[in-house]
Amino acid sequence: MGKGEIAWKGQFEDGRPRQVYAKCGRKVWRFFEREKRFDPWRPLAHPSREDWRMLLDGLERRAQRRTTSAEEVARIQRRMKEMFPELEEEDGYGS
Repeated sequence: MGKGEIAWKGQFEDGRPRQVYAKCGRKVWRFFEREKRFDPWRPLAHPSREDWRMLLDGLERRAQRRTTSAEEVARIQRRMKEMFPELEEEDGYGS
């Protein structure tokens, strides 16, 4: 993974393994997914709330190591607050 990329593993709703990565280009994060290592990456048009949370988690860890800026973390928190207003009530993102 490159400097502007964050990856994680999870599962599809039916239990199959899932690999996801998010790539930042010109301050826009794009998400991609695949099932197996040699499958082609497919763009995700509408990443789920959980995908955004995983991206934020990765960015927060990078901010602690000072490999990304706190402003980028705050920008993603604001974006999540816009997309998912119920998050502020649930767990305080964007406060």
